[in-house]
Amino acid sequence: MTAAGEANFPTMIIPRGTEIKVNAHGQLSIKTPGNLVIQNSGVYSEIESTNGSIRIEENVTVEAVSIRAGQACFIQGTLTAWKVHAKRIALEDRARAFIMLQESEHLELAKTARLVGNFANEKELYLMMGKFSPQLKELPGAMDMGGTQPQREISDRPTTMKIPAMNVVGQPPPDDEHLRAAQMLLEREVARTDLTGPESEALRELLFGLRERNMARVSLIWRDVLGEVRSRSEGLRQAHEHLEQAFAK
Repeated sequence: MTAAGEANFPTMIIPRGTEIKVNAHGQLSIKTPGNLVIQNSGVYSEIESTNGSIRIEENVTVEAVSIRAGQACFIQGTLTAWKVHAKRIALEDRARAFIMLQESEHLELAKTARLVGNFANEKELYLMMGKFSPQLKELPGAMDMGGTQPQREISDRPTTMKIPAMNVVGQPPPDDEHLRAAQMLLEREVARTDLTGPESEALRELLFGLRERNMARVSLIWRDVLGEVRSRSEGLRQAHEHLEQAFAK
């Protein structure tokens, strides 16, 4: 017989096929085949509803590396995530979301909702961060998403935020000689007077990555950037060849 006091507690049902794990950092990872409703604040590694939807209820704060829903992701509270993938992402009244990368067919925001971030892919993110790298270096090491003041006292010398260059394990780094040659060619190409505004801006972004030796960003964008320039030139052709050689496997 159930005690009278126990009847007030909600029942938690874990459907078949659900996987619940905890990583080395103590972050929870949940994968379930159906709908998932989050009613408690927490820090997660991955949250996934394979075939259903995910709902973050009002007054609930969720931090997650990745959220993936087969159908929709409804946000009533506050969400901070690196990536959210769903057919539909909906921010309801007074919802707040800080999403770096969002992959969705439909994005809905209520008038009182707030969305920060919202990049479609890594290329957009690298381009934006490249534009404002001086400002990023001035950011303190930790900021409170709920306000404008740092969580701790900041020293006179600000913490520098860096995006390190990344290489595939077992793959040699790009050939620096070819990178220097491509940079010299693009220095001349960017001064061309026949370029359109978008073409010139795209070349500047690529040139900035080469100057900073940010190989992760350069490897991600160089083909698209050179492909955007409709008026081909010998210098552009040579820059293309040098970059091909620099990133040849």
